[in-house]
Order: sequence, then structure tokens, then C-alpha cells
Amino acid sequence: MILKGKRGIIFGALDERSIAWKVAEKAYAEGATFTLTNAPIALRMGEINKLAEKCNTTVIPADATSLEDLEKLFTESMEKLGGKIDFVLHSIGMSLNVRKGRHYTDTNYDFWQKGMDISALSFHKVLQTAMKLDALNEWASVLALSYIAAQRVFPDYNDMAENKAMLESIARSFGYHYGVAKKVRVNTISQSPTMTTAGSGIKGFDAFYNYADKMSPLGNATADACANYCVVMFSDYTRYVTMQNLFHDGGFSTTGVSKAVMEMFMNKE
Repeated sequence: MILKGKRGIIFGALDERSIAWKVAEKAYAEGATFTLTNAPIALRMGEINKLAEKCNTTVIPADATSLEDLEKLFTESMEKLGGKIDFVLHSIGMSLNVRKGRHYTDTNYDFWQKGMDISALSFHKVLQTAMKLDALNEWASVLALSYIAAQRVFPDYNDMAENKAMLESIARSFGYHYGVAKKVRVNTISQSPTMTTAGSGIKGFDAFYNYADKMSPLGNATADACANYCVVMFSDYTRYVTMQNLFHDGGFSTTGVSKAVMEMFMNKE
């Protein structure tokens, strides 16, 4: 019950494969109360009401790119939960260029700007809105989900790589200001390739998932394991961790090459 008495907002749960869905289940099991939110179109596509019933909570629709929607979300969440917020999960990302099959070298910039607004700028808007409303308690924890393509080249990840790089930069920059102002901590978690609805939409995802699994000494981190990590980051056990990009990837990020991968290229006699 390491989150007993804590209140939160969880963005991005779509279905049972979503990391945000797993985080909600784990947070509820650890004693937290929270609201769930997603964009209205995502709510129509997903099964979030089933999750809300399971976690004894409500869903508040909000477009994370809309300041008006975010103000309504924070205000209603504080009213519903009976006080200020202790944790926020930003689990949002979308690339129209990926979805429409546009190659990185043939980018549609209107698509890119839309995707950056959803995937990265929305994180700044969430933080700015929370600060403006004084919606977070001291020592609150805000997390966003990232990916190692923010630092390294993964050709088919397309413009999402830049979006994630901006996301991580916002966590550092806003983390400083929020830490000074209210002792709020802001971090990103760089997760392994994960079999989610969003991840499976990337070209060649299955092959890359298997490659990363062979490269990682511990194997790919699952969505359930990521949820456990998020819960620890929401708890008081990690009060002095802020402005970090935390790799949760079984060791992939620091492995040059693995024996398992080398054996795939060695001549067998």
C-alpha cells in the first residue's frame, strides 16, 4: 500500500495492452485514488470505462493539447478526489507520419507539428496548467513515458524520435522550475519495446522487439514491470529523483552487443 492516501491523474489508458492501463491497476492495488483521462476520440475507440469500474473511479475526457480541457481536468479531478494531486502519468504519443506511412525523409510538416503537440508539447501544457492552478502537492511526482530513440537512431521510429527528445527536455527544464517552486519531481521513463496498441503500429515492430529482447541481458521489460516502476516513482521512496530519463529496458541502453545477437551473424560450421 505504498500509494495509500495519494491522489493522481493517469493519461492515456486505451485498452488492456496499454502501459497506462497497467499503471492504473497497480496504483489502485497500492492504495491510490485517481481519475482517468484520454482524448474524446480515444475514449470512443478504447475500453477505458471498464478500467474505471475496476478501479472505482471516473473518466474525465480531455484533449491534452487544449489548455481549457486541461484546466477542467485538474479542477474536476481535485473536486472528485478531495484534494490536490500527488502523481500524474503522461502516457501519450502519436505520429501521423508513421500512421500515414510517410518516410522520415519525406515528412509532412503539418503532420509533424500535430504529432509534436500531442506527444511532447502536451507534457509542457500539463505541467504549466498544474502549476498555474497550484494543483500538485509538495513532493508530487510527474512521469512521462519515453523511448531510447530520443538518443539513438531507429529508422522506422520516424519523427517520434524528435518528439521523445523534446519530451525528455521538457522534463528536465520544467523539473527544475517545479522543483524549486514546490518540490515537485518530473521524470521520464524510457521503456523497452512493449507489445501495446501504439507500439505495434510501428513498421517492423515484431522483428525489433525480438532483437531488443536478445540484446538486453535481462530481456525486454514488460508493461507490468513498467507499471511497477511507475508506482515506485510515484511513491515517497523516490522523493529525491527528478529531472531524469530513467531507462527501464533490461540493460539494452548500455549493451554494445550481446552474445545472442553475435551468434546470429557468426558462420556456423
